Amino acid sequence: MQRVLTAELDLELGASVDLILQIAAAQQVPLADEQLTFTQGDRVYTPTEIIDQSGSRLHRLTGEAGPLHVRYEATVHGPTPAGRTSDLEAVTYLRPSRYCQSDEVFQQARRQFKGLHGHELIAAVSEFVATSTTYTPGLSQGTDSAVTTLMTGQGVCRDYAHVVIALLRAMDVPARYTACYAPGLQPMDFHAVAEAYLDGAWYVIDATRLANRRSLVRIATGRDAADCAFLSYHGGYVGLRRMRVDAWVVPDAATLEGATLDGLGALPVEADPAADDFTALVQIS
Repeated sequence: MQRVLTAELDLELGASVDLILQIAAAQQVPLADEQLTFTQGDRVYTPTEIIDQSGSRLHRLTGEAGPLHVRYEATVHGPTPAGRTSDLEAVTYLRPSRYCQSDEVFQQARRQFKGLHGHELIAAVSEFVATSTTYTPGLSQGTDSAVTTLMTGQGVCRDYAHVVIALLRAMDVPARYTACYAPGLQPMDFHAVAEAYLDGAWYVIDATRLANRRSLVRIATGRDAADCAFLSYHGGYVGLRRMRVDAWVVPDAATLEGATLDGLGALPVEADPAADDFTALVQIS
């Protein structure tokens, strides 16, 4: 399965500022080609690439005052090989974190999911968050946590992921946060999902039900959104003037043959959210 990724960010820098971006596909993703540029007028910046223990790629640079244009394009060719998880990593994803206060939701989780284990527990948590939370773009705050979302019953993808993670950790299941590109996502944006550790593998949970999990492309992995922000900065003002994100699956020959003249039927099944069985165990590939 071939997937194409694009991201465009137009920033306004108020002064010299330290910028850190996480918009490139993770280190382990098999890329056929990739281009990441930072331009400011005639100036082209060369960032420093930093790779963390999970394979997330951070690109860091010091930008000067004025408009900065960030452009990313990549083609993913084939599936991503599954990585190995250390005991330390699994323990890290059992602990409470900034946005996933598993200690604060411990009693609720233990009452609600009592007696459930493994696949049955993962499916139950996914279903609960999917049915108890309303997707509400524009109302969620960047400081909202899993506890906030459980109280309000509304949020965006990051909030859904935080609740799933907090509840699973409260049930002694290692769970982590993953930022990704999501072909077929509506509305299109950077997406966030949770992953649960079961029998030596990580399985993705998307309680928003807005994307097909088989098409996701990993960007960053961490304890919660604090580890996976697409943009962070220090030492000055940064305004996000414009952002455009897109991702799609390149149709194979069979899909193209089945497409009608008006384009209906051309959407590959891997990119169709309605084609995902959200009760099944799926890994990000």
